Amino acid sequence: MKAIVCNDFGPIKNIKYMDVEDPVIDDESILINVKSVGVNFPDGLLVQGKYQLKPETPFIPGMEVSGEIIELGSKVVDFKIGDRVAGLSRLSGYAEKAAVKFSSVYKIPDSMTFDDSCALLCAYGTSHYALKQRGELKKDETLVVLGASGSTGIAAIQIGKIIGAKVIAVASNAEKQKIAKDNGADLAIGYDSLKEKLKEISGGRGIDVIFDPVGGDIFDTLARTMGRKGRLLVIGFASGSIPKFAVNLALVKEFSVVGVFWGAFTRSEPKEYKNNMVELFDWYKKGLLKPLIEENYALSEASEVLEKILARGAKGKIILKP
Repeated sequence: MKAIVCNDFGPIKNIKYMDVEDPVIDDESILINVKSVGVNFPDGLLVQGKYQLKPETPFIPGMEVSGEIIELGSKVVDFKIGDRVAGLSRLSGYAEKAAVKFSSVYKIPDSMTFDDSCALLCAYGTSHYALKQRGELKKDETLVVLGASGSTGIAAIQIGKIIGAKVIAVASNAEKQKIAKDNGADLAIGYDSLKEKLKEISGGRGIDVIFDPVGGDIFDTLARTMGRKGRLLVIGFASGSIPKFAVNLALVKEFSVVGVFWGAFTRSEPKEYKNNMVELFDWYKKGLLKPLIEENYALSEASEVLEKILARGAKGKIILKP
């Protein structure tokens, strides 16, 4: 089969589109004939050796796949050959076939596209966990979403509205701000004079929950806009810079800085993770949320796509097609 292979950590352009052996499943795995592959920001960090996970090389990157089951392990239950499914794994997704543990595979309804099912796994899974379990977002609270036109940002906007929050989207230009508004944000603003804008929006009370996948210098500004008992969610560092935090601000303003590592959640709390996915799929079936799929690319174009995502040029979700 064809796959994207990282032979050594280094520049993204070094990954190879090449022939590899088909995966061999174990008793608890499912072999999927891949129709769609979700592309995520951490994938680009992974192949450069800049992510928390550093697998042995060579490896196939990619954590989200969807397609049809073509083989089942002997201990797999509740699935059959031909089922339409979406699966999550730490690696091996950028390929024509993928072996995934059946505990991390979900049947997808006929009404759901393979592309949308990929988006619901990592992007929506991260935002859902962030707002529900970590941020404990409540109805009528104010939620600020940075990186609002990206896949996790759009997910956070839509989930925030389902919960009943007032959602303020922050994006770098008018086009991205329009995307955020089109996906449910009550208000979309830019990064300039952000402290003053958020103070005005909150009536001087401060913000309840901030969803920050950007990091960098803006983090200090965000910390100064928090309301009492607010929650500043640390999602990632798309800016490429990990900020330093003046902890006296948390003391004086009485807010919490909350780390969000969805990968650890999926491994440490599998029942809660599965419940979250069931809820997301139910919301999708009810028409309450809808991923924005920016574009499809050939699997062979993975390096160009990862460069685009790391440059923060993506709007919504990008899908690779084997």
